Amino acid sequence: MTAHGGTPTLASWYDDQGPAADVLHVGELPDPVPGPGEVGVRVTVSGVNPGDTKKRRGWLGSSMPFPRVIPHSDSAGVIDAVGAGVDVHRVGQRVWVYGAQSYRAFGTAAQYTVVPDHQAAPLPDHLSDELGASLGIPGITAHRTVFADGPADGQLVLVHGVLGGVGSLAAQLAHWAGATVIATVRRTADLDRVDPAVAHAIALDTGEPAAAIRSYAPRGVDRIIEVALSDNADLDNAVAAQGAVIAAYATRADRTEIPFWPLLFNNVTLRLLGSDDFPAEAKRQAARDLTAAAAVGALTVDVRDRYPLDQITKAHDHVDTGGVHGRILVTVPQ
Repeated sequence: MTAHGGTPTLASWYDDQGPAADVLHVGELPDPVPGPGEVGVRVTVSGVNPGDTKKRRGWLGSSMPFPRVIPHSDSAGVIDAVGAGVDVHRVGQRVWVYGAQSYRAFGTAAQYTVVPDHQAAPLPDHLSDELGASLGIPGITAHRTVFADGPADGQLVLVHGVLGGVGSLAAQLAHWAGATVIATVRRTADLDRVDPAVAHAIALDTGEPAAAIRSYAPRGVDRIIEVALSDNADLDNAVAAQGAVIAAYATRADRTEIPFWPLLFNNVTLRLLGSDDFPAEAKRQAARDLTAAAAVGALTVDVRDRYPLDQITKAHDHVDTGGVHGRILVTVPQ
């Protein structure tokens, strides 16, 4: 086994849940060492996702899963240590990391993190650390929404919230896979920000969004990627093709109502997606496909703001406030 240098690691952590300013600390912690089947990664950029800040806040009554948590699941960096059973030639490899703080205590808001070998995916040299740190949670969720029900080639795919972290990557992945992508944004003013991967974009503040979607999909859409099921259930029902799939990864009402009988008669599948518990092989396939798509220029991300690690509180507050599009990243000193 190769090992870290033994110096303490600069990291952010919390020992209690609550507002970022009250619970997030920045300081030195013992340098992590990879165990069997694990790699140690020197982190350059750490991605902040809504799920990270929800865990910190205790969203939906969740409790501290460990006495101390280093937040964030996503990052980019370089492997500089490997545990037993891992190819030593991985040392020095640029990687993007996913799932670092999924059922694990110590995430990527630190100079070093340790993850299972397969959760550090090779990052091609021509791709940026910022892109790599933006792929994990949103990219794997997006991949599952697009591909959980089979190949997307030739499908009509409707992506709601296409300017969001998951929606933007879902649209790009669907286009990369051969689908025709229709997408929605909330406001007409946002239409000029839609990715070229989208063939047709519709603003939900227009009078008849269902009619607009149907004008591009007369027989209905095959797959609907849904960020707000409670808001869009009736619209989705109005545009779903026979046998369509609604792949929902978020809603705004905990007890969401759906038009049950019309969806039933249309034989619609409602697939609910929680990223921490996707099948392991689905995550691995997502990582392979995300890397492949990014390598050929099929994926881009909009980075909204970057904060140094010692300003992680501001980064979390930015994510908690919401209402803005683009990724929030934390840069880690080397």
